[in-house]
This record gives sequence, C-alpha cells and structure tokens, in this order.
Amino acid sequence: MEQRFTLCGEKGSAACVIDGDTLAIGKRRIRLSGYDAPEIDGACEAEKAKAREARAALQTWLNAGQFLLDGGEEPPRDQYGRELRGARRVAPDGGEEWLAEHMVAQGLAEDGGWGASAIDWCA
Repeated sequence: MEQRFTLCGEKGSAACVIDGDTLAIGKRRIRLSGYDAPEIDGACEAEKAKAREARAALQTWLNAGQFLLDGGEEPPRDQYGRELRGARRVAPDGGEEWLAEHMVAQGLAEDGGWGASAIDWCA
C-alpha cells in the first residue's frame, strides 16, 4: 500500500492515523494486530504522552514506504467492526519488517493483542 497518512482530524488525506494501533482509509477502520499501544485517553498524563508518541511513530512508519496489510478480501473484525490486519514491508536486507515488532522494540507498544495490558504506562 502506498498512500500518505496524516493524523486523523487534519485536512488533506483520506488515510489517517487514529492512534498507535488504529488507522482509517476512507470509511474503513483498521486495527493493526500483533501489538497493543497505549490509549490516547489513557489513565494518566504519562500514558497519554506515550500514546501520542506511538501515534506519531505509526504515522512515520506508514509514510516511510510501501507496506502490505494481511487479512485478504474478508479480514476478521473486532467487536467494533474494525478490520484486523497485520502490517509489514520488505526490509533493506530483503527480509520482512513487521510493524508490531517495530512498535514493541521502540517501547511504544506491548507485544500481543487486546485485553488487559501487562504494561502500566502510568508507572
């Protein structure tokens, strides 16, 4: 996929980043799988700040070059109706660079999926 992503709420793009693990393309909402980022409306200012950092990092990763979303024509959906998809690209060494691994390695997300977070972003 090659598209320019803005932050949702900014003018000028049909593709935007909602938070550190969710994006929108037109009317589609996509929850990126394999990691869980802190919440924009988190429990404390530290979590909210980390969530803004994760959102910016996701935007940077998406705009760094072409990437692929897995899940096929009929991807699974979460309880909110969002498509569940993993994101990856070809790395400079010819291997694969997975978005989830990148976000976790940057300390901007926790490995895994959804549910109760093992990381206390407020600590």
